Amino acid sequence: MTTDVDQYFAEGCGRCHLGGTPDCKVHKWGEELKQLRRIVLDCGLNEEAKWGVPCYTYRGANVLIISAFVNHAALSFFKGVLLQDEHQLLEKPGENSQSARVLRFSSPQQILEVEPFIKAYIFEAVEIEKAGLKVDFKDSKNLDYPEELHQTMDEMPEFKKAFEALTPGRQRGYVLYFSAPKQSKTKYARIEKYIPQILAGRGLHDR
Repeated sequence: MTTDVDQYFAEGCGRCHLGGTPDCKVHKWGEELKQLRRIVLDCGLNEEAKWGVPCYTYRGANVLIISAFVNHAALSFFKGVLLQDEHQLLEKPGENSQSARVLRFSSPQQILEVEPFIKAYIFEAVEIEKAGLKVDFKDSKNLDYPEELHQTMDEMPEFKKAFEALTPGRQRGYVLYFSAPKQSKTKYARIEKYIPQILAGRGLHDR
């Protein structure tokens, strides 16, 4: 998985066999991603690579990511459900997404037309972090999922599908393991480490 933002723009996220090839989705939406990157950096957020994609943070808190899909480039807010969405631009990344909301673009011109609104949403998302606001997640299958797991599922539909396909016992084992640390960054680190194993349909202790 890509661990450097410049590497992402050069080779892709590294999560599939198309990484580093001309067929990688990052190359298809390269100009759109560069415009989104410029806008986000103009807003003063810190940039790093997480889950193979550019992630932007404020004082250590994840605010948004930018990424490429088959049919569009996207800017995804981790706590997008808390945004006012005055201009009705945000969409759910998936039917059951509780927290994340996305802006989808298929041309650079689309981005430029709403650039002031994008920046306004970013600044609002930062204010949400400053205020310490949290998303009130609903439990799924009687398991108390940590916020970090919900957010990873919202941003990675294929991971969410793979996790929900696990047996209830395997799901519970992962949830308990991911929930144990007190620090959010440690929870994210545990989740990221086991993404390949979950995508392969294996439990926490399966080899």
